[in-house]
Amino acid sequence: MPDLNSQVIAALLPVTCRKVFVAYSGGLDSTVLLDLCVGLPSLTGKIIAVYVDHGLQAESVGWGDHCRRQAESLGVDFQLLTVDARASNGESPEAAAREARYRALRQLLAVDDVILLAQHREDQMETLLLQLFRGAGVSGLAGMPITSAFGNGQLLRPLLDVAKVDIQRYAQTQGLQWVEDPSNQSSDFDRNYLRNEILPVLKQRWPALDKTVARSAKLCGDAAQMIEAWAKQTLPTVFDSTDGSFNIADLSILTATQMNCLLRHWLGRMGLKPPSQAVLQTLVEQLTTGRADALPQINIQGHSIRKYRQKLYCIPELSLQKDAQIKCWAPEQEQMRLSNGYVLRRSAASAGLSKDLWQNALVTVAPRRGGEKLKLPGRAGHHCLKKLYQEAGVPPWERDIRPLVYLGGCLAAVAGLWVAEWAWLRAADACYQLDWRASESV
Repeated sequence: MPDLNSQVIAALLPVTCRKVFVAYSGGLDSTVLLDLCVGLPSLTGKIIAVYVDHGLQAESVGWGDHCRRQAESLGVDFQLLTVDARASNGESPEAAAREARYRALRQLLAVDDVILLAQHREDQMETLLLQLFRGAGVSGLAGMPITSAFGNGQLLRPLLDVAKVDIQRYAQTQGLQWVEDPSNQSSDFDRNYLRNEILPVLKQRWPALDKTVARSAKLCGDAAQMIEAWAKQTLPTVFDSTDGSFNIADLSILTATQMNCLLRHWLGRMGLKPPSQAVLQTLVEQLTTGRADALPQINIQGHSIRKYRQKLYCIPELSLQKDAQIKCWAPEQEQMRLSNGYVLRRSAASAGLSKDLWQNALVTVAPRRGGEKLKLPGRAGHHCLKKLYQEAGVPPWERDIRPLVYLGGCLAAVAGLWVAEWAWLRAADACYQLDWRASESV
């Protein structure tokens, strides 16, 4: 490979690049990355060096000061971010620090912004081996991508195919100054143990190990892309965008491998991390087989996976909690937030609840208590809500949390579904429509 130079950066930068954030820890790798960026005239005035202080080491403040001075000497802007990187129960310190760092960096980027990370070929090798030891599949063994979407912008790893020795040679040739993190010498962390204890032995036997492992990561990445493309094409055939459910009515044409793949992508679309093979096996055994009228459920990652009428639903556990309070709806209030994260909105409509009745009555919102009946417009007789819910295919867990709206103490509407005949009206600009849905934060 030719000598390391700024073209490794230029080759990846999008033409429309606005700001270039460089994740700058002050260490060797990120110091070289920042220097390479400064060597590109096209980036003059666009570079912002970003130091993330995890607050885990006493030296971190001093490292931040070093980064600030170095950025100033290079004539680039500097930004310091402070994050809470403490690990929660069951979370590794490494994962907690990484997640906190990425979360903070992600918020910096606007459209057409990029952030550069200094991971190199040996980092890629370590990532793939760690994933292998954890039993990862093809996506995990693909390691880190060179480019990926990140917040509103893009994340680039321009040094990912560069050997560590080339980075060291560049730093020495350019006379760069960097800080050494003493925690890198501790083998308490998995990555450090691999780097300090295992890889030196392996590289004695296989000197080009970083290059060959990186090649395997690239091949796994190609395979992962093909799987991703298939899943994106196939998932819409079983995914219902109106309620986010997964249709299992006819999955006989899918192999077990394809089924697992689609379930992973569905759960990812619903905001969950990729589940383990054991969790997937449980999902398949308990939720996609068995009696059609069974109502099994599995709780993972703060969500409840449930089955109803040959469809799977992924529901945040918070939203399953019943808001038991009776609330008054003020006349000027257009929306009401419920304690379980749902939002009830009122909007003008040409058919629905009579505005006149609404404005001249005490409006209250209450949970279902059982035994409520409703007479629907154009339909004879009063009907129990239980029967109406069954007819409409409303999942059982939703029946207790969907709010009821009363005008003057009389049941007038089931939010988002029905309006009682006595409160119903069809007239331009004389009605209200009620919409009930989970807020974006749930």
